[in-house]
Amino acid sequence: MYSFGILLSVLVSKAHAWVALPAAQSYISVHKSTTKNPSYLKMSNMIGGSLHGQNSCFLPLQQQEEDFCAPRIIQIAGGYPGITKDEYYAVQSEPAAELGQWTYDFSDPDGPQMGTVAIPGSLAVSSCEDPVVLIAEHTSLGVELPETVKGVVDLITLVDRSKTEFSERKFIVFESEGMLEIGAFEKKTDMPLGCNILGRVELVMIPWLPSMKTSKSGFAEADEYF
Repeated sequence: MYSFGILLSVLVSKAHAWVALPAAQSYISVHKSTTKNPSYLKMSNMIGGSLHGQNSCFLPLQQQEEDFCAPRIIQIAGGYPGITKDEYYAVQSEPAAELGQWTYDFSDPDGPQMGTVAIPGSLAVSSCEDPVVLIAEHTSLGVELPETVKGVVDLITLVDRSKTEFSERKFIVFESEGMLEIGAFEKKTDMPLGCNILGRVELVMIPWLPSMKTSKSGFAEADEYF
């Protein structure tokens, strides 16, 4: 396993889980509970330091846009191949943050997940109703990497468990003989008899590795990246 497998093992050893606050309890609601509290402001002034805008002191503020998509922390159900249906459904998902805001996550050492991972924010990620992450070996998905990359590389595979309808040539997660499989089919009749669709792959993230080239060519047909 490549170095990213080591990272996963560290996450497993820590056995962290995360529980996100509801979207309503996002940054703004927490912020108001402190800055609107007169006793809090009085205590801040008693410390003796300047507040924002006082004595030419200014915080490095950043106002989020109304369509800002915060990174989403998603629980890892396990590694693929080899994960079972029970392990797949053992972890929970939390609502995405409201656009322009973010949520907080707190550890739960007794949770069933193998760790968590932050996925860059986007509308596609935010729209997942029941997301979970599988750490998949790149060879198990048929993803080809440059020849300079040696060994097996872990890919972050984002799955939306709420999408259980068949879609042609879309990669789905399905159960086969008690284990989970990932694949795409042109027709539903091409699927193994009696298997159930358990989710759809929404995003696969490939890591940057030192053995990869340091820049793109500028021509899509010549690039080695996806």
